[in-house]
Amino acid sequence: MKTKTFFVLATTALLVTSCSAFRKAPAPAQPQTQTINLALVELPQADKYANLEYGIRLNVQDDRSDKRLIQVYDATATSKPVVNVNPTIGSFIPESMRRYMRTMGLNMDADVATDYLMQVTIKEFHTDWLSGLGWNGTVIMDVKIFDHNRAVVYPTTEVAGRANIYGNANSVGLAQQAINKAYAAALADIDWDRVAFFLHRANNPKDEASKKVAGEGNTALEHLVIHWNINSRPQGADVEWRVVSKTPEVKNQNYKYLETTPYESSETLNIPGLTYNNAGNVQIEVRVVKKGYMSQSKRYDLLSVIDEKEVSGMFRLVPEDE
Repeated sequence: MKTKTFFVLATTALLVTSCSAFRKAPAPAQPQTQTINLALVELPQADKYANLEYGIRLNVQDDRSDKRLIQVYDATATSKPVVNVNPTIGSFIPESMRRYMRTMGLNMDADVATDYLMQVTIKEFHTDWLSGLGWNGTVIMDVKIFDHNRAVVYPTTEVAGRANIYGNANSVGLAQQAINKAYAAALADIDWDRVAFFLHRANNPKDEASKKVAGEGNTALEHLVIHWNINSRPQGADVEWRVVSKTPEVKNQNYKYLETTPYESSETLNIPGLTYNNAGNVQIEVRVVKKGYMSQSKRYDLLSVIDEKEVSGMFRLVPEDE
């Protein structure tokens, strides 16, 4: 009887031991989710570009191939911090860029008919921890600007910002500092003087030598007043003028009628494609025509016309029978 009892007890103990051996091990603790707060930590010089003639609109597109905020983390081989971003990158960048641009005095969303458009494409936005270097923030964006006719005036240009904060790999606060400083550096890397150039109309064409006339009244050339003084002997001859160009940026034009001599007027220039830089390859031809007399013409170098602000000439007409 004792032997049977011992056998039962031994069997029971073996079963209990076996069940204990196959009991699931406790799951590893999940890493705590932490929050990285995005912020505009640096502002530009206030009102640097106040009172520009044209406004600008902003469009931001997120084109990141890897949308993780922490992409590289070599402090451990098995895990990386789990983070939330506040606010989201898609809302933070447009809002903060508008604030940045308004601080400089740029007129945001002024007039849909005349505003320029700044297209910003986000290519990289992340903060990583690297052994020996600490937290490294990286922000890379493409910037392109269109005029109000949606013609490109500022071709795609890459801007970048980087920041390094040396410290503890477990400090999400340092990761936050790194990405915010990198973003501020990327904003500062944009050539804002060049952006403002397109929104401003200078008084002197030399100050915007590469800016093309597009018939929109946003260049100094279109507001430059040229004094015309064309006369003939005898008077009463018809005055015509045309554009003669040696550059593909400016097209040749047919004759346009003005008035009869003596002709005196103050007019502005509106020659599409004209810039101060290419004006040396463009001429104005003035022709005087009167019945019974041989027509005469004279060409004026447009660069000289711009500098002197004058087109003048006396035409002594010769009778056809001479």
